[in-house]
Amino acid sequence: MSAHQFTHAIVLAAGLGKRMRPLTDHMPKPMIAVAGRTLIDRALDQLQPLGLTRVVVNTSYLADQLEAHVAKRHDPPVIFSREAAPLETGGGIANALNLLGDSPFISMNSDTICVDGAGASALSRMMATWDATRMDVLMLLHPTDKAIGYPGAGDFVRADDGRIRRRGSDATAPYVFTGIQIINPVLFKDSPQGAFSMNVLYDRLRSPDGYFSRIHTLVHEGDWLHVGDPQGLSDAETYYANATTAA
Repeated sequence: MSAHQFTHAIVLAAGLGKRMRPLTDHMPKPMIAVAGRTLIDRALDQLQPLGLTRVVVNTSYLADQLEAHVAKRHDPPVIFSREAAPLETGGGIANALNLLGDSPFISMNSDTICVDGAGASALSRMMATWDATRMDVLMLLHPTDKAIGYPGAGDFVRADDGRIRRRGSDATAPYVFTGIQIINPVLFKDSPQGAFSMNVLYDRLRSPDGYFSRIHTLVHEGDWLHVGDPQGLSDAETYYANATTAA
């Protein structure tokens, strides 16, 4: 079990939300509501029980609107990292490193919803699994064929020891990245300036056999919803409507 005490997290919320237009013409994507609760609040709700001392939310597109909404809540404690223009996943985190401290931290996308299963929460499982001697990244994956609102072919093939390789030329891959990960800030040493994808940093860890060294994974045991476009939003609303009916 991990001896590390996690204190910081970042929620990535600075994107333009182009695939969600026209809903995002006048509101930032994290402000879109699913079953009556905004995406940004659903992300922060997941972090709330962890007792974190700081959650960074990066903002850019219609930042005033998003920041005013988040400022209404007091738990978890939030600080904003505003970007003049969206810096993508890697650039957004790199820009906020001075707010995240020197220890490993949790990173979450704001356009996905992770619904926990019957056991421990996904974040609790991840924190317990974290081992800084073996990993610089711990990703939460979800079975591609069970993902809700996700039309893609999957991201990764997973070995028994938790290491992963990209789908590559395969038609499909068994697992999709949920957008939730634990990151050691040493990963950002000598990182690019400006906007860049986290894939740039992941690729530095790729071994000759295609698997990534120091990137490990857990498989999510609950449900996972990808709210990336209007169809994904519709699928998420249907999911919650069915869950309410079943209850």
